[in-house]
Amino acid sequence: MVPIVAADTLARIHVHGATDPSVNWLGAFATCGGHGASQSSTIVYEIPPGGRLGWHTDATEETQYILAGTGELLMEDGSRTIGAGSVFALPPNVRHDIVNTGSETLHAVAFFAAAMFTQTFDQVMLPPDTHVLGTPNRDG
Repeated sequence: MVPIVAADTLARIHVHGATDPSVNWLGAFATCGGHGASQSSTIVYEIPPGGRLGWHTDATEETQYILAGTGELLMEDGSRTIGAGSVFALPPNVRHDIVNTGSETLHAVAFFAAAMFTQTFDQVMLPPDTHVLGTPNRDG
């Protein structure tokens, strides 16, 4: 049986940067290995106006779908405008950030090509007071 996740009712965790107050977002794992998926992971997240994810790399390919809001995808080679309906894929280990540049909350879904993965942020993220975040099914 395929479990259906009501993403709009998932409890989000508020994540923020230890040193940069603009790093401010809420997210939840909708699926990952052993929790509704066997070969992929999905995060639903939102960034309030003026907030950002924070510079980081992901250990696996990531595809993003922006549901609502406007922002900028920042990468080492420049920035790109994103908004509702934007879809883009990021290769593994490419440093990036997303900033909400609009007046409404940016809502998005991130799909990862692995059942278990990590994200390494430039700064310490609270919670859990570490540079490394990732799927709940990983060690460490």
